[in-house]
Amino acid sequence: MSSTIQHGSAATTSISEQAWGAEPPRLGLRAYFTCFKGIVWREVLRYLHQRERFMSALVRPLIWLFIFAAGFRQTLGVSIIPPYETYVLYEVYVVPGLLGMILLFNAMQSSLSMVYDRETGAMRTLLVSPFPRSFLLVSKLIGGVAVAAIQAYVFLAIFYFWEGELTGWGYPLLLAAPAGIFALHIFNSATEMFSERFMQRALMVAGAFEIGAIIAVIYYWNLGPPSMNYIAVAPALVVAGLMLGSLALFMSSVIKQLENFAGVMNFVIFPMFFASSALYPLWRVKESSMLLYELCQLNPFTHAVEVIRFALYGQVDWPSLGIVLACTAVFLGAAIYAYNPSKGLIARRGGPGAGA
Repeated sequence: MSSTIQHGSAATTSISEQAWGAEPPRLGLRAYFTCFKGIVWREVLRYLHQRERFMSALVRPLIWLFIFAAGFRQTLGVSIIPPYETYVLYEVYVVPGLLGMILLFNAMQSSLSMVYDRETGAMRTLLVSPFPRSFLLVSKLIGGVAVAAIQAYVFLAIFYFWEGELTGWGYPLLLAAPAGIFALHIFNSATEMFSERFMQRALMVAGAFEIGAIIAVIYYWNLGPPSMNYIAVAPALVVAGLMLGSLALFMSSVIKQLENFAGVMNFVIFPMFFASSALYPLWRVKESSMLLYELCQLNPFTHAVEVIRFALYGQVDWPSLGIVLACTAVFLGAAIYAYNPSKGLIARRGGPGAGA
């Protein structure tokens, strides 16, 4: 009787294997590309629908550019040091650091949203897909870098016109559409008078008007090309963004609660930013404090800023680039390990996603 049952079970298993296959079908390159595109596009759409996040991402660097840098222009000029071939104003020097600030804050914001997704279950749903966990995390990381690159180039566009020192009605013309959209958004947030569809159409009209204003200002004031290489800086922004995003991703892996992550952000962002070459040349830091100079040298954010700085002038800072790539590999590997439910820190602590 038992042998009959065993034969029947074997026959059933054989039929199941023939029907479903001994192994699940392997995912092809097209499936990986579709998944990657979906994750990146989701991050971009989430950013485009969060207008407050767009404004807050630009407020911090613009305050440094318009107020601090303009105020320190005469007192904190920078002498001829690589990659600069002439004496540069302080506001020119801080541009790479402010781009790094945008990347750093956006990386932390993206990881904060990942902690939120993990608490609500959205991240757990994503990680049970048939795609490798590392591929999904890297895709979300690249999506965050794409959002940061958009913010960085908007800042560079603003700096281009700021550097042009327009007179007369140049700046009012450029600021008319953004100011109108901002006022309309504040009014609608308080009254909810207009629908989302109306706000989207208003945003499109304002965008078209802004493009026309930009063309008119460039033509009327006869503005030349940017003083910095906006094309060569794109790979540097990606590399620096990947490093900072990997660090933030690792932080989101080991911190279980949203409230804890928001508190830890302040202990990471501000020391990394101020203890770097973002605001002051390292040779000036060395003259004032040798200890602070050594801390700046050990700070990976310093090397990310230097990679961006040299790229803006069409050059490569190879030592800083090597350090940034090495830190990216370390942080990304640690983040992927921490998200592994069988080995990671989350599983051992019994956090969310431990049973995924």
